[in-house]
Amino acid sequence: MYNQKKASGTSSGQSPSDELEGSVQGHRDGHGFVTTDDGGPDIYLPPNEMRAVLHKDRVRVRIVRQDRRGRPEGRVLEIVARPPQPIIGRLLQESGVWLVAPEDKRYGQDVLIPKDATGSAQAGQVVVVELTEPPALYGQPVGRVVEVLGEVDDPGMEVEIAVRKYGVPHVFSDECLAQAQALPDKVRAQDWRHRVDLTDIPLVTIDGEDARDFDDAVYCEPARVGRGKGWRLLVAIADVSHYVETGSAIDIDAYDRATSVYFPRRVIPMLPEKLSNGLCSLNPHVERLAMVCDMLISAKGELHAYQFYPAVMCSHARFTYTEVAAILANTRGPEAARYRERVGELIHLHDAYRALAAARQARGAVDFETVETQILCDDNGRIEKIVPRVRTEAHRLIEEAMLAANVCSADFIGQAGRPALYRVHEGPTPEKVETLRTYLKAMAVGMGISDEPSPAEFQAIAEATKDRPDALQIHTMLLRSMQQAIYTPINSGHFGLAYEAYTHFTSPIRRYPDLLVHRVIKSILAGTKYVLPNLPTPGEAQFKLAKRLASKAAAQADEAPPRKLGGAISPRELQAWEAAGLHCSANERRADEASHDVQAWLKCQYMREHLGEEYSGVISAVTSFGVFVTLDALYVDGLLHITELGGEYFRYDEARQELRGERTGIRYAIGDRLQVQVSRVDLDGRRIDFRLVRDELAPPAGGGNGKVREGARRRGADDAAAAGEGSSGKRGAKADGAKDSRSKGDRKAETGKGAKGAKSGKATRQRS
Repeated sequence: MYNQKKASGTSSGQSPSDELEGSVQGHRDGHGFVTTDDGGPDIYLPPNEMRAVLHKDRVRVRIVRQDRRGRPEGRVLEIVARPPQPIIGRLLQESGVWLVAPEDKRYGQDVLIPKDATGSAQAGQVVVVELTEPPALYGQPVGRVVEVLGEVDDPGMEVEIAVRKYGVPHVFSDECLAQAQALPDKVRAQDWRHRVDLTDIPLVTIDGEDARDFDDAVYCEPARVGRGKGWRLLVAIADVSHYVETGSAIDIDAYDRATSVYFPRRVIPMLPEKLSNGLCSLNPHVERLAMVCDMLISAKGELHAYQFYPAVMCSHARFTYTEVAAILANTRGPEAARYRERVGELIHLHDAYRALAAARQARGAVDFETVETQILCDDNGRIEKIVPRVRTEAHRLIEEAMLAANVCSADFIGQAGRPALYRVHEGPTPEKVETLRTYLKAMAVGMGISDEPSPAEFQAIAEATKDRPDALQIHTMLLRSMQQAIYTPINSGHFGLAYEAYTHFTSPIRRYPDLLVHRVIKSILAGTKYVLPNLPTPGEAQFKLAKRLASKAAAQADEAPPRKLGGAISPRELQAWEAAGLHCSANERRADEASHDVQAWLKCQYMREHLGEEYSGVISAVTSFGVFVTLDALYVDGLLHITELGGEYFRYDEARQELRGERTGIRYAIGDRLQVQVSRVDLDGRRIDFRLVRDELAPPAGGGNGKVREGARRRGADDAAAAGEGSSGKRGAKADGAKDSRSKGDRKAETGKGAKGAKSGKATRQRS
């Protein structure tokens, strides 16, 4: 147990309103920030204030001044809580003193290890440390080694580090495993009770070549819809809720994880393997329990009617996207010949998809085509190559089918007036709208946006600019202006998909919100009410929830019931659902960050073998301290620092998202092509640095005396530090090659995190 620390010397004459609580976010350069619970601006902590606090500490701070960058600067008054988070790093011996250098550079101090506290660890090995003495103003933290992970170059070390660094639960409890082991190996006779027999319906799964869990199956046939023609579309989802009872040991572990985490060569599943790869995986030619969304779709792609019911199904084929794409491209080709009995059903599915896609376009849903990549590793876990993921008609038709089922789920729950978790994606904030409006005007786009823009406005701009040379730059800015999608019981629609109500129903194997949605739908069908179990909401989610509820308590008493919540819901019930939404949203971010960290490690390891080599690339982001470049051949990002751009002073134009040379007028903007050399790789810092070889759109930017004005050099270094970004990419971006935690179909529309390679163009920390 750590003692709480109160800082001395607090200034007088300041009101309690200047005091705030929040979480410390350390920075590799020694300073830090406090992310406040009320969502206000981050509070800057100078290095002297960071001496006695650690990254992730919860603190109470007082704002004492504005720093030279105009940010509120704080003084730590009290450490409210110190999470029992272990520190991972390499054990070193320097001048006879043992210490651990944290792998996460946001911990700004090395941890001293007494001689009798190193355990079996050897110098240079990666270890897990538990603190025994906290840091003080004039003393380093002290700890002891509690686990030895191995050598830094051991295969899979990057994953072992990431799961501990980000606190990803990766060991199931004994109770959970015992409960899973006691489950049956197949569908039993008693499991058929109150279920529809769909075993004769030729449902099929369509997934990637390397997929191991199959949680959705589809079937489509022509049908009479109203007075016209249409289709009957069945989406069958593994009935996880039948096996995972509310409040059980499996349920508690699943809630704790909230999502599966996907790495290039390893998966940290939400559920034990007996469920995720067994009972709840819709493997071909075996009976499985499913929840079915049975839909009627009109020729115009409108959802005419739907029904939900539990069923027993049998997958009649396991297709890959590649196989289905080949069949649709040539219905008389070799792939079609192999699956002759299923070709007609796939054609019907494709026809229904085209109708749904047309309706999506008419709706004005945002649909940006972005490049997603996949990392291919050798047997030792090292990158062999990075390749783009090819999206085919097969991918798109499954995405549209899943979207339709998710929309029906949200509508069904909304009409019943039951609480549940919606997948909410709100429109851009007023600040982001104004920034985007200024940018579009500066770029002479000729199209503006309203104060409360619709998705159709975004899509219209994207369509109108798709053939411009700077289309990539414009589309990137459109993406960045959006917010992140979250889980919440208060429905306010899905901006990117242009839906009034949307939820996640289609992946209960790997997402806890989907499991909750299944339980709510089942309770509606049974005429009962689903009540959330008393599950814990650990960490930041609980602090933020308590703060949010306290600040809104008075206002909520006078407001109308939240939109789309339906019937009467008690404040306690709403709080429980809001807590679950915060927890699941936070853990989704955690999974993204852990995956991204592993990708960055692997890319740095890969690029160490290419030091000194030259590559062509495209600028994917512009900041005040330089530009980020994505290499064409390797799909790897790196930083080309402002000091590498030539011998003159560069000004950062935030409105245009470009750097402009004062003397020559040379401009560097998103989409510009460059020839660069790999100059430096920092594995610990996840950084890749480039040197400019040639600007493909302008004369070589190395004129003059080759020196950079000291103001530019100093400003670039300061801004890079303030941004808190490594060269490997932006924080919170979806990791290349990792399976997305979002639903099939809503990935491209939920782009508040940014597309691949899109980094924060502003020299401020990007908050998750």
